[in-house]
Amino acid sequence: MNTINILVPDLPDSINDAVIVIWHKKIGETVYCDENIVDIETDKIMLEVSSPCNGVLSVILEKNGSIVKSNQIIGRITKINNTEKKKINSVIKEKITSIKKIDIPDKDKDVHPTLNKYVNNYFTPSARRFIKINNIDESSIIPNHLNDTFRKQDIKKNIQKTSNPNNFFNHSHNTYRVKMTRLRQKIAERLLQTKNNTAMLTTFNEVNMQSIISLRKKYNKSFEQKYGIRIGFMSFFVKSVVEALKMFPEINATIDKTDIVFYKNFDISIAVSTPRGLITPVLKDADKMSMADIEKKIKEFSIKSVNNKIKLDELIGGNFTITNGGVFGSLMSTPIINPPQTAILGMHAIKERPMAINGEIKILPMMYLALSYDHRLIDGKESVSFLNKIKNILEDFNRILIDI
Repeated sequence: MNTINILVPDLPDSINDAVIVIWHKKIGETVYCDENIVDIETDKIMLEVSSPCNGVLSVILEKNGSIVKSNQIIGRITKINNTEKKKINSVIKEKITSIKKIDIPDKDKDVHPTLNKYVNNYFTPSARRFIKINNIDESSIIPNHLNDTFRKQDIKKNIQKTSNPNNFFNHSHNTYRVKMTRLRQKIAERLLQTKNNTAMLTTFNEVNMQSIISLRKKYNKSFEQKYGIRIGFMSFFVKSVVEALKMFPEINATIDKTDIVFYKNFDISIAVSTPRGLITPVLKDADKMSMADIEKKIKEFSIKSVNNKIKLDELIGGNFTITNGGVFGSLMSTPIINPPQTAILGMHAIKERPMAINGEIKILPMMYLALSYDHRLIDGKESVSFLNKIKNILEDFNRILIDI
């Protein structure tokens, strides 16, 4: 039998190492080609390492929690011969058939404590992510006889039963301890880096969103019919930001020691919230993208981020960041710069407010905008003018068409 090495995927130069989060297989267990066998976490994303072949996991060289490098050997698989391959294929078919014909057990009957026969079919997505992130042993979860579906909060109630050595439950104080993910550690490090190494200020403005809301209402159906996706607010903001960056190049720049590096391209980072923390995938060459392209790409980022499928190269780069705290109900905030960038735009919740328009009081859908910027490079005049440019475009999107 041939032995195949299990390797850590290629990591970019900006990532020094990764951590083994969890092995989904034990030594001696059968693995199938393209089956996820181990999760590896970097300070940016979670990587799923799939089996390169059908076989048996024969060696685990690096256990959960181990620090590993790019292309490092972390385990080995013993490939099977043709006879064994046929047996495995028949097992796969049997599993598929059994999944289709799965029999949900009666709640009134005794259930085996480990729930091994059917537990995987009853975890909600949030519960499944919580289990994966915290390395919780599924077999240690106490079954809920009142409900076959396990939610995230149900898993938390069972946390004291977990066999994960990284979790520590303190019965006397009713607390539990979990190790910070690499992503959360990196976020904390970068936030402190920004606070300590930049002269960060925030300027605010407000924008009347009635024009954008009317455009969406008027064209959303036709837009969706043509492009297969609904038109959101973010594409309007991306387009507005790109136009403003063209007018204020120092905001589309970075500081390198005593030099200022100006970017010719317009790569916009979009903040996306995931169960593991905030990540910022990048819209490359956003100035060349249509509204439909932007909406499709953002939707793709969101789906990939939740499912831990986003690629490393999709997170690298970015000259300016847009973050939307409004989706969580935030009315106003001071977003923190995403280094080495020099500015970030914060969107917020749209609220109807009384506004004085030409001497009359009108109720309008208003949004507060916040621009945080590095005062070492960007002066107050430029930051305020930049934010005003975005406001003016959003309130009259025709400005983009006639370039004013």
